[in-house]
Amino acid sequence: MHKNLLLGVEAIGQGAIDGGISGVYAYPGTPSTEITEYIQSNRLARERNVHRQWSVNEKTALEAALGMSYAGKRSLVCMKHVGLNVAADPFVNACVTGINGGLVLTVADDPSMHSSQNEQDSRFYAKFAMIPVLEPANQQEAYDMAYEGLELSEKVATPVMLRITTRLAHSRAGVGTRPPKAENELKLPGNPKQFLLLPAYARRYYQSLLDKQPLMQQLSEESPFNFYLEGTDKSLGIICCGISYNYLLENFVGQKCPYPVVKISQYPLPEKMIKRLEAECDEILVLEEGYPLVEELLTDFFGKGKRILGRLDGTLPRTGELNPDHVAKALGKEVQTGFPVPEVVANRPPALCQGCGHQDVYFALNEVLKEFGPGRVFSDIGCYTLGALPPYNTVDTCVDMGASITMAKGASDAGFQPAFAVIGDSTFTHSGITGLLECVVENANITVIILDNEAVAMTGGQDSAAKGRIEKICEGVGVDPQHIRLVVPLRKNYDEMVQIIREELAFKGVSVIIARRPCIQKIARTKREQQAGEQSE
Repeated sequence: MHKNLLLGVEAIGQGAIDGGISGVYAYPGTPSTEITEYIQSNRLARERNVHRQWSVNEKTALEAALGMSYAGKRSLVCMKHVGLNVAADPFVNACVTGINGGLVLTVADDPSMHSSQNEQDSRFYAKFAMIPVLEPANQQEAYDMAYEGLELSEKVATPVMLRITTRLAHSRAGVGTRPPKAENELKLPGNPKQFLLLPAYARRYYQSLLDKQPLMQQLSEESPFNFYLEGTDKSLGIICCGISYNYLLENFVGQKCPYPVVKISQYPLPEKMIKRLEAECDEILVLEEGYPLVEELLTDFFGKGKRILGRLDGTLPRTGELNPDHVAKALGKEVQTGFPVPEVVANRPPALCQGCGHQDVYFALNEVLKEFGPGRVFSDIGCYTLGALPPYNTVDTCVDMGASITMAKGASDAGFQPAFAVIGDSTFTHSGITGLLECVVENANITVIILDNEAVAMTGGQDSAAKGRIEKICEGVGVDPQHIRLVVPLRKNYDEMVQIIREELAFKGVSVIIARRPCIQKIARTKREQQAGEQSE
């Protein structure tokens, strides 16, 4: 077995390649981005010509992967937790159609919201959709689950979710790899109607999904990723989900826990192990990263007779990441705290890069906004959301991908005018086009400013699907070409930008201002890569 030092996300990418994928489909989103980037740079993936281009959004990614599965090939889909909301429609329905070639959906959750809008726990989606979940405790399991998850998917004939969280995604460990499997041959579904969810078929397939549940339960009971760890102190039994198993062991010398432990890394829950723990122990402590999914489910197993400790009763914090100190407190251990941070040390909030074109747009927009009251700028997900902070204080909303345009329209519909929408180029093609079309259909009185830095800048500078297409897209959905304006956001163009914003504000209808200047970080990164390439020649 060959060993590599890999991030959790890199281990998943390598496991999927070695497991025989023919394609990876993803939209960049921290903390899942590096899975696809690893596959894009992997030698074997290149030799096999594995599909590894970025998708326009998470919905198109999952649908394309399902199409690859339809053709009999294996595929990997990657996204962050809020991306699963975007892909929810094909996700739930793909669990009803089932798969042909193995399909693993990796979802990276972000407890503590390091770079996200919420702490959503994707295991709830999988429970709702009634499919298996794999939740690794370490990088080796992340590799093994990606490698074996494709086969598990074909065994149960449904997609399989591989759920990770930020800490595992972005920490390194030695990972042993296995011999790569061959890719599947092209093969159409045995049932030619399998992917036709007309009601008459869908009713049958939903019943088929229900019929698969006993097999999923059996495989979970037999999974090597789930096990029962004997303990001598039966006053407490502990259930550890995924990475929380590591946090538990860190609290004991030699990693020898005196309490009985059920370690869970494959769902549905292994009922036999849990019932054994309940029979042997006085109380149950549930350690899980994210929402109290297992804690809530235990009432189905135990009723009201067993005391269950965890996030719901306050033994563990209800929000934020789990960590070894939280586990120590739950076990009644003393926790050493570091020195307090002196008041003289101020927090440093995130900020737009010096020289970023978004700054120039906000300064010009603020000049125009002086004539009106507050609350006029609806924004979106991206680095430009930092326009909500000083020294700009321009942005008033940031809810979800694409919401800027439709929220501005709704405010305008309510009579709140003027209404501006500020959206990035990648977010525009991800989820903004349909909102713009709705504005055109109803001739909404809004001004849309598309901040085009030709990159998915916040997640690493990947190429934007909008590059070179924005004007044609806007014209294609029906925006009057006379009101599609282009500006170059530089300080020297300040007066021109202010004038164009005012001109379009005076127009009673849909107007689009495209502020185009490449991301300065991407320019610097591209230059470094070119220099490195020249030196290696």
